[in-house]
Amino acid sequence: MSTEGQQSNISEKSLKEVIISDPGKGKRVSGKNWKVEKKAFRIKSLGTGASWKQKQEQRIKEKEVKARLKELQDEKVADRKAKIDKIKEKREKKAEQERYERLATVMHAKRVERLKRREKRNKLLKER
Repeated sequence: MSTEGQQSNISEKSLKEVIISDPGKGKRVSGKNWKVEKKAFRIKSLGTGASWKQKQEQRIKEKEVKARLKELQDEKVADRKAKIDKIKEKREKKAEQERYERLATVMHAKRVERLKRREKRNKLLKER
């Protein structure tokens, strides 16, 4: 037997007893009162199972966690920057010291030359 044959064998009276229809809804447009009425599948209507307070608490916790992570990242960046600055400062000091040493050698050479000329001049004056 086909499914249509089975449906015709079942009387409308017995169907009404089995399937309870809501009297407030009225007659179905399709006329297929024997079919089970299905509601639209909406995830929001199912709910997440969490109340508003729980959601608020969860949001607050997430904000705290994000703030803490940001704090740790900022701290890490600051440490790295401090280390880099320290290295740069050390290199600058070294370069400055080398520059002073070069200047000192040049200045020392000039001073030595000046003293030699003075000695030469003094020697010439003494010989007269």
